Amino acid sequence: MIFNPAIETLALPQLRALQSERFVALVRYLYERQPFYRRQWDELGIDITAVKGIEDIVRFPFTKKTDLRDQYPFGMLAVAQSELVRIHASSGTTGKPTVVGYTRADIEMFSEVVARSLCCAGALPGMKLHNAYGYGLFTGGLGLHYGGERLGMAVTPVSGGMTDRQLLLLQDFAPEVISCTPSYALTLAEAIRERGIPLERFNLRYAVLGAEPWTETTRQAVEAGLGVTATNIYGLSEIAGPGVSQEDYEEKGGSHVWEDHFYPEIVDADTGQPLPEGRDGVLVFTTLTKQGMPLMRYWTNDICSLYYDSGSKRTHIKMSPIKGRADDMLIIRGVNLFHTQVEALLADMPEFTANYQLIIHREGAMDAVEVLVELSEAIYQAKGTRLPVQDEFLGALKRRLEKKIKDNIGLSMKVTLADRDALPRSEGGKLKRILDNR
Repeated sequence: MIFNPAIETLALPQLRALQSERFVALVRYLYERQPFYRRQWDELGIDITAVKGIEDIVRFPFTKKTDLRDQYPFGMLAVAQSELVRIHASSGTTGKPTVVGYTRADIEMFSEVVARSLCCAGALPGMKLHNAYGYGLFTGGLGLHYGGERLGMAVTPVSGGMTDRQLLLLQDFAPEVISCTPSYALTLAEAIRERGIPLERFNLRYAVLGAEPWTETTRQAVEAGLGVTATNIYGLSEIAGPGVSQEDYEEKGGSHVWEDHFYPEIVDADTGQPLPEGRDGVLVFTTLTKQGMPLMRYWTNDICSLYYDSGSKRTHIKMSPIKGRADDMLIIRGVNLFHTQVEALLADMPEFTANYQLIIHREGAMDAVEVLVELSEAIYQAKGTRLPVQDEFLGALKRRLEKKIKDNIGLSMKVTLADRDALPRSEGGKLKRILDNR
């Protein structure tokens, strides 16, 4: 099933014409209603009357998260505050969150793209959605909630945490679909295994996972542990929230961007120049239909590529899985490193669980990386209930992983083996994989 086939299968020339029409209207809307953009464009000498279509988007500068924080709390709005019906905010490291305001039309659009995404993930009207995303200022909870209702699902607003209660409701309410972060899906799968609950007691068929980068290793663990087909939902609160793009449950491998509402670009992280299809770079979005807080060329910091898939049932462009964030990319002794590269190397090593952390510190004048990785149940069955301090097998295992990292990533990293359950588990929120102690 396709939620909105008229739009989701629109031929590319018609889709491009729709984008151009909406982009021209957006430019005029922002110039008339948004003082930040009007000042910026005037200073740069941009003539908005010369904008004729979406191809003119490269004339405009990027919008960065610092711009949103500088305009805190409501300086980026294009409507009066009285026209807002909801305000969300994302957590910030500076102490001030990024604030996003929604009009009623924005909420309707947000709900529609999430309904598309859920349908793309395998959900159908009449199914039940166990929504374990956090509710509140975070957009995940309410975003999936409204989208599920828009699709015609019965939504259980469980939110995050209280894992035992989650397992009880998953068995008693028998939902077909669960939505949460991938790390919390792993937490649930591990809890089911530890408690010895047969998967036959659950009715789950689909898992809609997002809010943090994840890999095929995580997908395989979630699918096996929950008995589901797991797909990625992508979004960010500045653009709308979850539902900016979604992976098809039958196709996988890339997520359709809903291009009629969100125009994507991939640009070079250093120069800002557009990159062709298939090249990795920074993902940039322009909101084509938002009223409350439209954004022009918003620099997401997420690293991925864009490509059209002629074999797909939908015509909208696909984005590859997120490889990492430009601001989270570690440069260690001249080598670019994303934590997901290490996670991918653990995929064919059953001696380890999916729980790991990278600890960055200084050794003299050089940066060093320690990989803290948790041993799997298989090790304990062979070695006993506690991790031996000295063990030839574990020493060889550690050296094997260190060599694998060196051969594939090009960096020497110290591997430290952790006891079972020693590393943090997700309780519904995002899990921190990098500890930078420099």
